Order: sequence, then C-alpha cells, then structure tokens
Amino acid sequence: MTEIIKEEGKTVVKTGARIDTLNAAQFEQEIQPALEQGVNLEIDCSELGYMASSGLRILQATMRTVVRSLGGQMKLTHVNDDIFDILKMTGFTRHITVERA
Repeated sequence: MTEIIKEEGKTVVKTGARIDTLNAAQFEQEIQPALEQGVNLEIDCSELGYMASSGLRILQATMRTVVRSLGGQMKLTHVNDDIFDILKMTGFTRHITVERA
C-alpha cells in the first residue's frame, strides 16, 4: 500500500514491497494526488524489494510530469542494490537523483 506524506516543502511517497504487473495500475492511481500537491517529490523505496518493467514505466511517466512538465524535482531514496542496478542500467540515474539504502 502506498502512503503519501507532505513534509518540509516536499511530498514523500512511500512505496509498498512490490511494484509489478498486478499492482502497477493501483500504484499509479495512488500517486496521482502527490503530483497535484507539489513539484518536489521524493519516492521512499525503503520497503521496495521488487520492481517490474511496469514500475519503471510509472517512474518514467512520473518523472516526465514532475521534472519536465512542472519543472520540479524528483528523487528516489532508500533504494536497495538490486533495484539501483536496474535503474542505472535503464538510465534513470542520469535523469533523477537515486539514493541507495
């Protein structure tokens, strides 16, 4: 389950344990309010243990909205090594800040 917290001028989205084909659409719907609350977005991946390509697609769309359309900032925090490797391989680390766990 996704949790959205507004704190210190930023919006923090806490992911659940997985973002995969089964829950990607729900995750995408749940983060929509965060996109409306501001342009400083942090996605806390401390519980995230698995992300499928559908999760990468959602991150790309979110990044496009926050960074390119709204001129804001987006970063991923507490990313485990396996997911960091995927994000690096797919080029996400060149476009947004990704902080390891």
